[in-house]
Amino acid sequence: MPENKSVIAIEIELNEEKVPSKIEWTAASPEGPVKRESKAMLLSLFDKETLDTFKIDLWTTEMQVAEMDRMMFHTLKALSESYFNATKNEELANQMRNFVQYFGEFTKIIPTE
Repeated sequence: MPENKSVIAIEIELNEEKVPSKIEWTAASPEGPVKRESKAMLLSLFDKETLDTFKIDLWTTEMQVAEMDRMMFHTLKALSESYFNATKNEELANQMRNFVQYFGEFTKIIPTE
């Protein structure tokens, strides 16, 4: 594979009810391949032609509600920063950050200010 390309592979094992029981991802790194197991994943791909977003949201039977709250908190926080970095729209990014703060406090992931 050329040095300017990378492959990220995602494998999903399903139980008898066709519900994810295991999620593993593999990616290349300078130190060699990295293989990790996850309890959940969120993937969004923006289609170049249709200008629509294709989403895959999966979680395993092991994923607990408190873990999902934590995952959503970190995802929303990262999305707020990604949005600001891409658009420099400080006002809307701050509104998103305010919601992340509320979400974190409401779920008790962070202490109430």
